[in-house]
Amino acid sequence: MAAWQRHIKRLDERARTLNEHRFDAVRFRGPGTDLTVGLNQRSRWRSAETETTFGRRHLPNVPTEEVFTTPDYRRTQGTVRSTMPLALPGNIIRDLELRFDGGRIVEVKASTGEDYVRTQIHSDDGAARLGEVALVDGTSRVGQTGLVFFNTLFDENATCHIAYGRGIAQSVEGAEGLDPEAQEEAGVNQSSVHTDFMIGGPEVDVDGLDAGGSATPIIRGNEWQLT
Repeated sequence: MAAWQRHIKRLDERARTLNEHRFDAVRFRGPGTDLTVGLNQRSRWRSAETETTFGRRHLPNVPTEEVFTTPDYRRTQGTVRSTMPLALPGNIIRDLELRFDGGRIVEVKASTGEDYVRTQIHSDDGAARLGEVALVDGTSRVGQTGLVFFNTLFDENATCHIAYGRGIAQSVEGAEGLDPEAQEEAGVNQSSVHTDFMIGGPEVDVDGLDAGGSATPIIRGNEWQLT
């Protein structure tokens, strides 16, 4: 229990630091990846612990290694390449590459499972837009195993990831409890899909960008830099 409490505190501190910096965007750069994910002015970074409506603090996901937020679905630009295989029902998606323009996925490539991803992103209007961005560094015990579990609830804890599809209303200030139309106006993407895939690792640098484009290192060489 004490070890879990220390772990939660460390993730909470990362989320707090990210929120203090109030970055305008997050940029990922690595082999095959140069992706800028714009954030909403009301986006708030969250971590492992959450609270029920009746006040019970708990960890909805175990294991958990991420700090995450909901980006502004209108402001994703660039190209991203997955760094781990992605298991989806009846499919293994390998070497996934997506190109975003104006917030939407406009090109899909993969060595296996490409058609499945295409079907997903055309399932509704919001499926081709981003709903989550999450940061994980090399201290992740899941990542340190070197295993691919082919179960996203485990694999997403190995490294940084993004999700196309539905956003997380709790990560946008004032959006929780709003109807779907109002959430969308607040920048929370609406979709029946939420598909996480892994894009981080030792070769991927992560920067926080301010409104003027100046960069602050967040992750370098799979090590957390932000203080």
